[in-house]
Amino acid sequence: MDINQKIAGELDIKTWQVEAVVNLIDEGNTIPFIARYRKEQHGALDDEQLRNLNERLTYLRNLEEKKEQVLSSIEEQGKLTEELRQQILAAETQVVVEDLYRPYRPKRRTRATIAKEKGLEGLANIILLQKTQRSLEQEAEEYISEEKGVSSAEDAIQGAMDIIAESVADEADYRFYIRKLTVDEGVLVSVAKDEKEKSVYENYYEFEEAVKKIAGYRILAINRGEKEKFLTVRIEAPEERILRYLEKKVITNENENTTECLREVVADSYKRLIAPSIEREIRSELTEKAEDGAIKVFGKNLTQLLMQPPITGKVVLGWDPAFRTGCKLAVVDETGKVLDTIVVYPTEPQNKIAETKKIVKGFIDKYNVSLISVGNGTASRESEMVIVDMLKEINKPVQYVIVNEAGASVYSASKLATEEFPNFDVGQRSAVSIARRLQDPLAELVKIDPKSIGVGQYQHDMNQKKLSEALSAVVEDCVNNVGVDLNTASASLLQYISGISKPIAKNIVSYREENGRFTSRKQLLKVAKLGPKAFEQCAGFMRISDGDNPLDGTSVHPESYEAAGELLKTLGLKPDDIRGGVVGLSLLAKDRKRLSDKLGVGELTLNDMIRELEKPGRDPREEMPKPVLRTDVLEMKDLTEGMILKGTVRNVIDFGAFVDIGVHQDGLVHISKLTNKKFVKHPLEVVSVGDVVEVKVLAVDLQKKRIQLSMIL
Repeated sequence: MDINQKIAGELDIKTWQVEAVVNLIDEGNTIPFIARYRKEQHGALDDEQLRNLNERLTYLRNLEEKKEQVLSSIEEQGKLTEELRQQILAAETQVVVEDLYRPYRPKRRTRATIAKEKGLEGLANIILLQKTQRSLEQEAEEYISEEKGVSSAEDAIQGAMDIIAESVADEADYRFYIRKLTVDEGVLVSVAKDEKEKSVYENYYEFEEAVKKIAGYRILAINRGEKEKFLTVRIEAPEERILRYLEKKVITNENENTTECLREVVADSYKRLIAPSIEREIRSELTEKAEDGAIKVFGKNLTQLLMQPPITGKVVLGWDPAFRTGCKLAVVDETGKVLDTIVVYPTEPQNKIAETKKIVKGFIDKYNVSLISVGNGTASRESEMVIVDMLKEINKPVQYVIVNEAGASVYSASKLATEEFPNFDVGQRSAVSIARRLQDPLAELVKIDPKSIGVGQYQHDMNQKKLSEALSAVVEDCVNNVGVDLNTASASLLQYISGISKPIAKNIVSYREENGRFTSRKQLLKVAKLGPKAFEQCAGFMRISDGDNPLDGTSVHPESYEAAGELLKTLGLKPDDIRGGVVGLSLLAKDRKRLSDKLGVGELTLNDMIRELEKPGRDPREEMPKPVLRTDVLEMKDLTEGMILKGTVRNVIDFGAFVDIGVHQDGLVHISKLTNKKFVKHPLEVVSVGDVVEVKVLAVDLQKKRIQLSMIL
C-alpha cells in the first residue's frame, strides 16, 4: 500500500503535501511547529488537517506492521499461498487482516480442536465433499475409538460437524458478506431489564434503529445503560438471508446423506460462532465511531473554552460557592497574584448574609475589586442572589460573571495546586482558580486534566487513552496558537509548548528563578536538557516583552530574524520601530513576490512576518466573544414563554447546545431550534462554546428543572 497516496485521497490533499508532512514528522518536528513555521513545505495545511494526517499515518503504519506479523506467522506454519499474501497486502483495515488471519491464528481449545485431536478431520472432509454413497452413520462407524474418546457414531458425527462449523466461521469471504449485510440491514435493539425501574435510560427501554443510521450519542447512552444493567442490547440481522447464503456456499452438491447435516452445521456455525463475533465487532466499531465523534466535539468545545478572551487589568474576587462548609473567597490582582482569602457563610444553614456583605464590601474597597467571578456549582444560585443584593447597596461599578467551575475541585486537590499554594486549603485554591480562569482562561485551565473540564459528553465511557491524547493535542494547539510569555508562564503552560517536555518546562522555571528574567530567546539554550532541536521547535512560541531584541516579543522565528531585519531595512525601518507595532506595514510591503525573492523566504512566511510586525504578539483570543458580565439576577420562576434573553453557550453536544441565560439551570437549544436558514447536521455548524447568543424561552419545567430555548427568534 502506498500510504502517502492513500492519505492524500482520504484527506483530499496533494500527495506531495503528505510526503512533505511525513518527512517533517519523521524528522522529529511537532504539529504546531510544522503548522506555523513550515507552511511553504506543505502548502499551508492547518492544525486540524495536520492532526488528521498524523492520526491516519499512525494507523496505516500500524496496519502495515500488523500485516508483516500475520504474513510471518502464516509463513512459519507453511500455509502461505501467493493468493493469500496478495489478499493480506491489499487489506485496508485491521478487521480485514484479522478475518484473513483467523483460520491460521493459534486457537485456544475449542470444540473443533478437540474433535481434531480425536482424529475426526477425515470424517469432516467426507461430509464436506458431499459425495459419499453411504449414510453418515456408516461412515462414522470407522471413526469410533474408545482410546480417542469417540464412543459412538453420533459422537463422531457431532465432532465432524464441530470441525466444519468452525471452518465455515473462519472463512474470510463469508464474514465480509455477513458483516456488510448486518451493517446495511441490521437493527440495533435495546430493551429494559426491568420496565418498572425508573432511570435516565427510559428512552431506550423499547428502542430500535437501523445500525447504519444510529447516532453516536445514542450508542454511547445505550452502552452506558447496558453497563449499568438497565438495558439488554442486541443486533438483529437478516438471519434467514444469511443462512440461505451460507447454505448456497457450503452445500454444493445435493446428497441425501450430507445435505441435512450441512444445513444443521451452517445454522450452528452462524448462531454459535459467526453472529456473536460479528455483533461484537459491529458494536465495537459503532462505539469507536461514536467515541471519535464525541472526542471531536469535546475537542472543539475545549478549543472554544481555552480560547476565551482574557479579562485583563481587573482585580477579581473569586467566589467558590457552598452550603455547609461556607463560600470560599479569594482576591487576586491584575497579574493573578493572591491578595487575600476568607470563608463566608451566606447560605444554609448559617445564613450569615449581613456579615458576608460587610466582608465583601470591605474587600471591594480595600483592593478596588471591579469584578466577581462566581463558580456555577452547588449554592451558586444562592450566592448570586446575595451578590446582586449587595451590588445594589454599593456605589461602585462592580459586575459579576458566572464561570464554569468544572475541574476547579480536581485542580485544587492536585499535587500541582499543593505545590503552588502549600499554605492554602482545597477551598481557597478553588476560589483562586475560579478568579484566575476569568483573567486568563488558557493559563489556568491548562493546570487541569482536560477530561475534567466538563465540555464533553459521555467522556467517562470512552477509551481514556485516546481521549487524553486527543484533548492534549487540542490544548497543545491552543497554547502554541496564543504563545506564552517566557518570563511569567507556569511550568503547566510551558509543557504544552512545541518541543518542551514536563522536565524541560520545570527546568525553564528553575532557570528563571535562579538567574532572573529572560532577556533573550537565545538564553533558552542554557536551560538544562533544552538542546538545539527543542530550541528550534519552541523558540517561535516563546515571547519576551521588553527584551534585548524586539523580535523576541513576536512570533517571528529566530531562523527568520535576518530576513525580518532585511525587510525592515528595505522599508526604511529599524528593529526598535516595531516595539509598539508598525501600522500600515502591509501597505508599505506591496510587491510580495519581489520581496520574498529578495529576502530568501517564502511568500507565506513573509505574509506571516508582516502581519506579526504590524501588531507584535497579537492575541488570537481577542477575536472571540467576551463573557457576559451581569449586575442583576433572574430565577427560573421569572422566566416566561416568549422571553428573549442573551446567554452564553456552555456546552455543545450532538443533539443541541446548552446556554447559560443567567439562571442556575442552563437551557437546551435543540438542534432543530438552532436556525431555520439551513439544515443542520451538527450543532457545531452553528454555535461554539463561549458564543454569546440571543435565545427565546420556549418552555420551563420547574419540577424537572428543564428550560427549552430557541435561537430562531
